[in-house]
Amino acid sequence: MKKFYTFLLLFAMHLTFGQTNQEQYDYFVQFNGNQLSKKVSVAEILNHPIITKYSSKKPDLDFTKYTSLIQLDQKITIHGKFSDSIPYYQVTIPVKSREAVKQFIIKEFGNGLAGNVEIKDLGKYAVFNTKGKNKILAWNDNYLVILELTQRLPSRFYSTESQTVWQDSVAIDEVYEETKTEEPSITIDTPANDAPVAVEEAPVPYNGEQEYTASAPYTIQEATFNLEQTEKLHKIIKSLFENGFTAPSSQKISANADISSWINYSTAMTSLYSMSNYPMAIFGGYDKFLPMQKNFGDFIKGINLDFYFDNDNARVEEVVEYSPQLAEVVNKITNRKINKNIFNYFPVQKPLGYMSYHVNTKAALENFPSVLADIFQSPKLVKEDIAVVTDLISTIVDEEAAATLFDGDLSAFLYGFKEIEVMTKSYEYNENYEEKVTDKKTKKSVPLFSVIFTSTHPTFADKLMQLGVRKKVLVQKDNYYVVTGTKEYGDIFIKKDKDVIVVANTLDYFSAGNGTFSGEAKKDLKKNYMFGKLNMAELINAFGKSGEAKPADLGKFSKFSEQFSDITFESPKKLINNKLVFGFKLNSLKTDKNIILQTLDLTQELTSK
Repeated sequence: MKKFYTFLLLFAMHLTFGQTNQEQYDYFVQFNGNQLSKKVSVAEILNHPIITKYSSKKPDLDFTKYTSLIQLDQKITIHGKFSDSIPYYQVTIPVKSREAVKQFIIKEFGNGLAGNVEIKDLGKYAVFNTKGKNKILAWNDNYLVILELTQRLPSRFYSTESQTVWQDSVAIDEVYEETKTEEPSITIDTPANDAPVAVEEAPVPYNGEQEYTASAPYTIQEATFNLEQTEKLHKIIKSLFENGFTAPSSQKISANADISSWINYSTAMTSLYSMSNYPMAIFGGYDKFLPMQKNFGDFIKGINLDFYFDNDNARVEEVVEYSPQLAEVVNKITNRKINKNIFNYFPVQKPLGYMSYHVNTKAALENFPSVLADIFQSPKLVKEDIAVVTDLISTIVDEEAAATLFDGDLSAFLYGFKEIEVMTKSYEYNENYEEKVTDKKTKKSVPLFSVIFTSTHPTFADKLMQLGVRKKVLVQKDNYYVVTGTKEYGDIFIKKDKDVIVVANTLDYFSAGNGTFSGEAKKDLKKNYMFGKLNMAELINAFGKSGEAKPADLGKFSKFSEQFSDITFESPKKLINNKLVFGFKLNSLKTDKNIILQTLDLTQELTSK
């Protein structure tokens, strides 16, 4: 029987950590040193004055000590699983030599003395166990692997009082039952007796290695659990190295990115729900009717976050991979034909900042019931029950009519700053301590803005504004309405022109669709359902002239505006392979060096004064 359990354990280890099982990860992060090293030298970064200055003050964070150990021009990966019967994370680092790793460990963990650390040379690889942690370091001539098992002994496994406690293998099955995924896997159980075992506190058995506290409570379960975790670690490491180590890889990772990451959304939601199991108990059992984590995972397969560092920009791309059925819905929502009337209220020249967002509200409302039904699938709610609710929503909500209230076009602009006079109340006291209230005129700089959206409902907007007039919330002036009580913001007004509704505090920037900026915006929005831009240099310059900025802060802002031009973000209308992309980019005015070095230069300049 013992041989059978050993075989079962090794077989499960192979399934979990097998070198050919590339996609069985819950998350994967990869530093593409081979890609980034073509753009900027790691030595330039580590030898930058601000880095060396920081390292001199905090020797523990001296990054230069890793240059003699790590092959920084190769791929460094972090991956793991938090949904498996053996949850873990693994860091894989390419190294320059086996001896370099040994000397590094002696220096870091043994205070420079070889006798202070226990390194086991196992021929093809060597291992080092960190004290008091379920973590192991193993390496060969080419790679260093840091592996940690993240499963912890739940507090209910043992008690500080003498009481009945179940064996840990039974408890593990109970605790992690809800975190298992639908993928076929083998759960490893420690052989356990069927009967409960009474356990009393016992002092920690001191073996000369761990930190010893004479009065520290320690249980048989905890000691057994830690021993089993150590055994698992060594068996896993053996399976990784004994036949030649192969660096982990994932097809989900972008090889063109400087840093690329991916997370399995389904298993992430599973773990989140598992952590919230106890708080969910406050619902008194009704939490069984709430959306299940698997349902969310059926919609979103995974999320990528990729980083790129070039000479003229730094950008981040978030890629969300939807299920085919949800991707079809998202495609309908994002692929909207823009109401051209909104461009009549776009500015002639480029504003300091703007954001334009366009979605098909009708498509969103039409697909909402079916999506909601899939999310709320639950063993406690049969399909017919959910159908009743979704039919009720579809009956009550007239999607076509409701969509006309807000069609899906929304744009916001920041134009500049304007100095206005506002009335403020001053509270003073005379010689008799009687309060005296006086009105004073003061000058204040306010941002000039506008928000534009479309509504094709034939009567709702007009009736709503007439109601505002009757309630004295709005005051009609010519072809627009002024919102009462907003003088301190420069008088906010509302204007309706056919399908377009404008909320703003200025009338000076509208172009009637003839400005150069409108043409550029149309070009950007032709392929993107969302686009935005913040002109840093112009914004900082305008903010400085407004008088609102402190002189000390203005100097820092000016340095930033001399370095970077603008920030843009965009998201294309069309999904490719069921993936929606959201991009964020910081553009630089200089192109003589990589943006990482430019940022370090700027940081040094701002902190040196």
